[in-house]
Amino acid sequence: MRSHRTLEEAVAATGPFDMVDVFRRPEHTPTIARSAVATGASSLWLQLGVVNWEAARIAEAGGLQVIMDRCTAMDHRVLRAR
Repeated sequence: MRSHRTLEEAVAATGPFDMVDVFRRPEHTPTIARSAVATGASSLWLQLGVVNWEAARIAEAGGLQVIMDRCTAMDHRVLRAR
């Protein structure tokens, strides 16, 4: 798997993402939210313990679905069990 310095570089190399899943400290998330909007993502998922209301506002204003302070793996297990 190849890594990229920015979301914009990753999208240019591989195509758009449906979900941008963020494991960064909250203060980094507004910049990531702006990139997610700019690159046409459908949603911004801030992982468990990552809360930033500015990032949420940016993403929502850009038309993205926002999930904050939740774990994708935990939610997947719950949904699979149903």
